[in-house]
Amino acid sequence: MTRRSPEIAAALGLRQNLAQFMLLVAVNAMVGGTLGQERTVLPLLAGQIFALDLYTGALTYILAFGLAKAATNYFAGTLSDQYGRKPVLVAGWLIALPVPLMLITAPTWGWIVAANVVLGISQGLTWSTTIVMKMDLVGPARRGLAMGLNEAAGYLGVAGAALGTGYVAAHYGLRPAPFLLGAAFIAVGLGLSVLTVRETHQHAKTEASGHVDSHADAHAGLSNREIFSLTSFRDRSLSSVSQAGLVNNLNDGLAWGLFPVLFAGAGLGVDRIGILAAAYPAVWGAGQLLTGGLSDKVGRKPLIVGGMLVQALALAMTGLGEGFGIWLAAAILLGVGTAMVYPTLLAAIGDVAHPHWRARSVGIYRLWRDGGFAVGALLSGLIADAYGIPAAIIAVAVLTAASGILVAFRMRNDDHASAATDEPPSTQPRHRV
Repeated sequence: MTRRSPEIAAALGLRQNLAQFMLLVAVNAMVGGTLGQERTVLPLLAGQIFALDLYTGALTYILAFGLAKAATNYFAGTLSDQYGRKPVLVAGWLIALPVPLMLITAPTWGWIVAANVVLGISQGLTWSTTIVMKMDLVGPARRGLAMGLNEAAGYLGVAGAALGTGYVAAHYGLRPAPFLLGAAFIAVGLGLSVLTVRETHQHAKTEASGHVDSHADAHAGLSNREIFSLTSFRDRSLSSVSQAGLVNNLNDGLAWGLFPVLFAGAGLGVDRIGILAAAYPAVWGAGQLLTGGLSDKVGRKPLIVGGMLVQALALAMTGLGEGFGIWLAAAILLGVGTAMVYPTLLAAIGDVAHPHWRARSVGIYRLWRDGGFAVGALLSGLIADAYGIPAAIIAVAVLTAASGILVAFRMRNDDHASAATDEPPSTQPRHRV
C-alpha cells in the first residue's frame, strides 16, 4: 500500500487556511511599512540635507531601488520554487536589517542610494514571497480576493508609515527619528516570519495535480526561458499585464519622488506633505479590500482598463492643478485607480500561469512591474529637469492612458472564467494538458 504524500493532501481555500493567511497579511503590512518609512522623508532629505538641485540626481535612489527590486523579483520566484517559500521570506527580512541604520547615518547621497539597493533586494524577496504564498493557500476561486487583501495590507502599511514619518519628522527632524519606525517594522516582520509562518509550497503542488491548462502553451513543462517569453511577450494576457504593471509603477515612482518636491515648492509644510503622501497609498491600500474580490466576480480586464484611465485622470489633475485641496482630491483618485489595477494584475497572472511555474511567472511580472520604478525615476527626472515637474506629470499621465487602451485591445476576456471553474483536487486528482 502506497502512503499518500502530505504535500498532495494539503487543503486549498481561504477558509481552510485562514489563520496562516491572515498571518501573512500581517507580515506584508510590515513589508509595506518598511518601504513607507522613505516616502515622505527621502525626497526632502535630498534637497534640505544633501542639497541636490537636479530632479534626476535626487531620484537616483528610486532608480536604484527599482532596478534592485525588479531583478530580485525574478530570482525570488525561481528560488521559492527551488528551496521553498519560507526561506526566501526570512532571507528578505535579514537583508533589510541594516537599512534604517544606513539611512540614519548616511554621510553622502551615495549611502542613501546604497541603502535603497539593499531595500530593493529585501522588498523583492519579501513582498514577492507573500504574494506567492497566499496564491498557494487559496487556490483559483478566491485569487482576486487574496491579492486584494495582500496588497491592501502592504500599501496600508506604506501609507501608515508615510503619515507617521511625516508627523515624526515635523516634530523631531528628518533624521534619525523617522527611520526608527522602519527598524521596528523590520524587527516585527522578521520575528513573525521566523516563528510563525509555515511553508506553503505543498499547496501549489496540490493545486497542480488538478490544474487545467488555460491554453496549450501554458502547460507544466515549460523551461525558465519559455516562461519568461510567455509572460513578457507571447501570451496576450500575460504580456498585457506585464506592460500595465510597468506603467503603473512608473507613475508610482513619479508620485514617490516628485510629488513631495512639487508640494514643498508650493509652500506646504512637512505635515501637510505627509498627509498627501499618505492619502494616495491609504486609498490604494483600503480600496483593494473591495477591488480584489470584485475582480473575481466581474473579471480582470474591466478593472485593469478602468483603473489605468482613472490613474491618468488623477495625474493630469495633479500636474494641472494647484493647492492642497485639488492635490488631495487627485491623490484620492490616484489611489482609487491604483486599487482597481494592482491586485487584479496579480490575480490575472495566476489565472494563466500553471501552479508548477506560477511563482516564476509572478517574479517575471514583478520584474517588469518594479522596473517601472527605475523607468519612472529616470524619465520623470529628465523631463522635470528640462521642462518642470508639471510637464513630467502630464507626460506620465499620457503614458498611463495609453497603457490602459493597449490592455483593452490586447488582453483576453475569458482567462478568469476558465480558471475559476477549476476546483481544488479531491482524492482523485485530475489532469488535462
